[in-house]
Amino acid sequence: MAAVTVRKVENADDFRAFFEFPWHIYKDDPNWVPPLLSMRRDLLDRHKNPSWEYLEGDYFTAWRGDRIVGMITALINKRHNEFHQEHIGWFGTFEVEDDAEAASALLHTAADWVKARGYDAIRGPQSFTTHEDTGLLVDGFVRPVLLMPYNPPYYQKLIEGAGFHKAMDLYSFHLSRQGAGEHATADRLERLTKAVMKRNKITVRQIDGKRLKEEFILFKEIYNAAWDKNWGFVPMTPRELDGLVASLGQFFEPDYAFFADVEGKPAGFVLAIPDFNQVLHRVYPRPGVPEFLSLIQALWHWKIRPIIDTARIPLLGVKEAYRTKGVDAVLYYHVLMALLNDPRIQHSDSGWILEANENMVSIAKSFGCEIYKTHRLYQLPLKD
Repeated sequence: MAAVTVRKVENADDFRAFFEFPWHIYKDDPNWVPPLLSMRRDLLDRHKNPSWEYLEGDYFTAWRGDRIVGMITALINKRHNEFHQEHIGWFGTFEVEDDAEAASALLHTAADWVKARGYDAIRGPQSFTTHEDTGLLVDGFVRPVLLMPYNPPYYQKLIEGAGFHKAMDLYSFHLSRQGAGEHATADRLERLTKAVMKRNKITVRQIDGKRLKEEFILFKEIYNAAWDKNWGFVPMTPRELDGLVASLGQFFEPDYAFFADVEGKPAGFVLAIPDFNQVLHRVYPRPGVPEFLSLIQALWHWKIRPIIDTARIPLLGVKEAYRTKGVDAVLYYHVLMALLNDPRIQHSDSGWILEANENMVSIAKSFGCEIYKTHRLYQLPLKD
């Protein structure tokens, strides 16, 4: 067997191998959901992805002879280090065959790249910020929902075998329509929600679909303030916020989005989106198939003969000044009720939620939601 070699992506042929490698890894995996090719290009393009305005990084591939067997990105997130007063680097886009030698070579290439720039540790996987794919799936190997990462189970043993240890777990919660109906405390939760709203002068309104431009401006104003104390969170730049709005706008359902005010002042928001991954899973975009054909198929399964029966709640944020007033529980109640009132929706995913966010974990469980997936961030110290 040929030895493993790792090389930096430096030309068009290298990039093509890097770009297409996931389709090789997941070719026999029934759960994997391939992205649209344009979405993957935009993520990796240093000019189109606004995160690269402050990221520094390189792409690498692992080879056995003339056959690619793995890939990784090593990077420095300057805004993370400034915001959290840390001195670390990151790895992302990690994909590899079940090959301990190749995995170790990739992970230590990324670690050496970070260490050579004087940093104290490397953390990941993250591609490339907390607003994108974050964490390694270690429990709950079922089809991923929209904008959540997925990987084979063997990645955990490869990363841990290379010396990385757990830094933080991220939970995803599931609630089915049947499970919500069987939850005995639904009426009590409604009464408690109304009591909290009255006591703390909380009002909740649905987003105004006729004033989306103004509503998204308000959303952007709240977004960074709502998570500023969360572990690992880094405020978005204006370009990133614009990109987030544009991305979510593709799947936006006004019935699933709410703002909360406390004494008339904006306090938080929650947003759910249809799980477009159900469509992509059926369409299976792939290299060699023109994207317009994939989009035509997607339109069929999305709008003409819709197959989506799941929604994801990716965003729930409350400004720090209002976090002790129950605004998060009130918003969560309203978005879950909105989903239950839509007969198309049979399942909801709430994630991810930090394991350290005990308040939100408790709220999700009180509504009958159960942890069904765990993603994990790993870290490796680099100091001698």
